[in-house]
Amino acid sequence: MPPLAEILTTWRVDPWAITAILVAAVLYLTGVQRYNRAIRSEAAADDQGRRRWSINRTLCFFLLGLGSYLWIQCGFLGVWSHDLRWAFTTRIAFLLFLTPYLMALGKPVALARGALGADGRARLERLLRCWPLRLLGNTTIAPLVALVGFGVFLTPLAAPLRLEAGWAVLITLGVPLIGLAMSLPITEDPSSRSGMAITAEFLIAFAELVADAIPGIVLRINYNVLDGVTAMATRMPAWFPSPLRDQQLSGDSLWLIAELSDIPVIAFLFFRWTRADKRDAKAVDDLSDEEWDRQVREHLRGPR
Repeated sequence: MPPLAEILTTWRVDPWAITAILVAAVLYLTGVQRYNRAIRSEAAADDQGRRRWSINRTLCFFLLGLGSYLWIQCGFLGVWSHDLRWAFTTRIAFLLFLTPYLMALGKPVALARGALGADGRARLERLLRCWPLRLLGNTTIAPLVALVGFGVFLTPLAAPLRLEAGWAVLITLGVPLIGLAMSLPITEDPSSRSGMAITAEFLIAFAELVADAIPGIVLRINYNVLDGVTAMATRMPAWFPSPLRDQQLSGDSLWLIAELSDIPVIAFLFFRWTRADKRDAKAVDDLSDEEWDRQVREHLRGPR
């Protein structure tokens, strides 16, 4: 493993990552400006219950979301991603799970809903309801997408993904977008689900918690270099691991991150379940005695 000083002081300039950060920053700040302008233009803002956009959400988006993306792409992981399997694997996992969830703390979808006009909101809702986003944002499907993606690391396809420059650009821009497509519908979905549906999602999520560890475990216990790259580059530092040890470290990293990444999903499912339980309890409390008796009779009678 490299010294801590090496991890903290290794930096590079990634033009694609810098461009993506600037575009995201401009879009977010424009959204904040339009959101606050809409608040000021509402004469009855207090009655609407809307306030100026929270500075805490803005800081979360920039410092945690975009800041983590900058650190991953331009720091140690980005610099050594070409030569080190474990740096490459950790970078992919962080871009897929860490950065998107940290960016989601800034509530970009809620910001867009408040900043856009009626036509813009309608287009946004159509986009959020399209089947690819609904599929990726499903709490039972998103972990499976990660499982299939990480399974590529067990094949020779992992070598060109790590070594070819064209794939590097696609990973830099595409993986965070996939992560956002997985995280934003989960964290900002305003729709309500029944307690039974959320319970089913809980059970599937716990099963996937075990399945997500499979790629990392296989990388860790295998004694063959699975991507076929067994020759080390010249002039490597003293701390540089052997190809097999590099693969084992990659398995350790992937195993840990894949397991930890399921925790936010389970946490969001728990919060959804508590809201659904409160909503169902309130609906029952609001029933009159006559309505309650009628529903009980209908339930006991059942379908004929």
